[in-house]
Formats: sequence, C-alpha cells, structure tokens
Amino acid sequence: MPHTQLPDHGAVLAEVREVRRAGVVRLRELRVPALAAISDGLEAAAPGAPHFPAVERLLRLAVSRIGGGTLQEAAEYSLGLAQGTRDWPAADRRKRAAQVYGISVERFRKHHELMVLGEVAEQIVRMAPVGRTVVRDAPVVLFPGTRRPAPRLASAHRRLRVRSARITVHVHPADLLRDVDVVVSPSNTYFALPEAYKSSVAASLRRAGALRDAAGGLVEDRIHDELRAWVARHGRPGGAVAPGTVAVTGAGALERQGVRRLYHAAVAVPRAGTNDYDVLPADVTRAVARAFALLGAEAGRHRPPLTSLCLPLLGAGRGGLAPAESVAAVWAAVEAELARGARWDLHFVVRRSERADLIEQLLGAEIA
Repeated sequence: MPHTQLPDHGAVLAEVREVRRAGVVRLRELRVPALAAISDGLEAAAPGAPHFPAVERLLRLAVSRIGGGTLQEAAEYSLGLAQGTRDWPAADRRKRAAQVYGISVERFRKHHELMVLGEVAEQIVRMAPVGRTVVRDAPVVLFPGTRRPAPRLASAHRRLRVRSARITVHVHPADLLRDVDVVVSPSNTYFALPEAYKSSVAASLRRAGALRDAAGGLVEDRIHDELRAWVARHGRPGGAVAPGTVAVTGAGALERQGVRRLYHAAVAVPRAGTNDYDVLPADVTRAVARAFALLGAEAGRHRPPLTSLCLPLLGAGRGGLAPAESVAAVWAAVEAELARGARWDLHFVVRRSERADLIEQLLGAEIA
C-alpha cells in the first residue's frame, strides 16, 4: 500500500545538480522524478501535462525563498534562472556564479557550488507536501493490528568517509555527546551564554555541564563561571571580542560522559537594539581554524592526549546562516586542517536527520 514519507534531500540535491549541468532550457529532456513529484504536489496539473514547466516554477520559487544576497544570485546563475541565461552553457553559468563571490571558477566548483545547490534543495524539501513525494524505496513496516505505517527511526550516528578522513555525524542534542574530547560551542562576541533552559547548543551544554545535588538543585554553574573567568583574565569584561575568537573552558559535569574541553567560538555579532545576530561565513571559518590551532597546542598537555573534536553547524541557528552556508564555512577550515596532514578524530553534531543528509551530500561523503 502507499505510505507517507518526507522527500529525500539527497535525491532532490542530485536532481538539482543535474539541472545545473543541463540548464532549465533542457528540462524537457531530463528525468527528475523527485522534482516532478514535488511540483505535482504543489500544483494541480492536468492529466498528461508535461512536468517541466511546473519543475521550472518550483526551482524559481525555491531560489526566491533563499532571501536575496550572493547566495540567491549565485543560484540563479548556476541554474540558468537569471534573466538572459537560460541557454548559457554550464561552464559560462558556473563562471558567472563564481564572479558573484569574487573567487576562481575552480574554488567555486569545489566549495561554494555545493553550498549553493544544497540550499536550493533544502528550500525545495521544505516546500514539499508531505505524503506526495516518492523517495528511496524501503520496506513498509506496519503497526501491529493496523494498516497504518510505522515511522522509520533514523540512525543517531552516521560514520562517513571523505577522501582519507573518517567523520562521525551525531544526530541528537549536543548534551548527549559521549567520549569526544573537545566540543565546539557557538557563542556571541560577548561570550554571554544563553539561559540553561533554552534549546540551543550552547544552552544545552551549559545545562549538562552544571553540577547539581541529588534533588537536582544547582550547585555550581561550572561552564558559565569558567567562561566569565576567561573573559576577566583576557581583559574584556563587558566588552566584545573579535569575531572568530575562541575561549577554552572545562566541560563541568560533562566530563562524566567523556567530554573534556569546551571551545566557545564567538561567531554571532549582536545587532544593536534588537534580539538578532549577524554571522559571517568568514568568521565561522576563522573560529573553526582557531579551534584546531588550540587543539594542536594543548592536545599533548592532557593525559591521555586530546584527539577528537566535535563541531555543530555554527551560525545556522539564531545566527541566520543557511545550513548549507554553515556547512561550507565549517568545512573550509576542516579541509585546510586535513590538507596539512592532521589526523584528528572528527565529529559533527546536528539535531535533525535532514541536516545530517545535507552534510553527507555537500561533502560528497561515502558511508564508512
């Protein structure tokens, strides 16, 4: 019997990449079943009507929802949606998209293009009507005594291989991490931690690192106190640090779970007079590079040495970065570290399986 599934981000991204290669002018010739199914779910097409006009409208709508800026402009050129580019060869469209970022075509191809197309795919997945899109074939598991399909549980851990590197992606809250030496925690440039009851990565780590009595009462807000002490030692109480700065604290009660250090990455710049933040991808890359430098400097001071580091998608929460932008910014620093021969045990932590799918697709990873 038919059953309800969410669209698969990887399948959508693969078809968006196929459109990039061919251009929208050749949509009629392409086999894009995932895009066709989603567009069919959004529009009441006449029986037997060709799918490609609706698919083009879907792509245009997805790109328009990116919200402007260089990311949207590069997406328009990449897919041939910018005015006058429908019939441009793929190489010309890629060259023009690279110019949007002011980088070489080769660098755009290796890094930014995956980010751009990944964001288009994510917008499409968000628009898809649940239950109308056919995704990866899988056996249907029914609840006992019913004809209602049981939801499939996604794996909480994925082990990926990206060239010579092995990476573990944790799909659960950050406070459930175990046996990872260093966890990077996103912060604002004032190193002001969110209240422990909130749902962000930094709040959950603060909550899990606090020392409590047998009744659950707070004894010591260890991570908060150590971070305030770091700020005082470095002469910045009440003032902001430069974006990309990383402060080091212990892990408090998280040490019981094998987490030994927290690296607080200042990537979010508070916007004056509001509750909002600005995050630049360059600051995310700078912070991750600084985290690796700190790990290299202090790894040997601990027994046993520090060997593993876990990264969230910095800036992809209240910071407002698109998840694909965050992945690209984080990976730029990770790839530079790998290129110099580093052999760290690398981890990512995300709350939702679609974010894990995005990491897997953007990095071109294989299941290890």
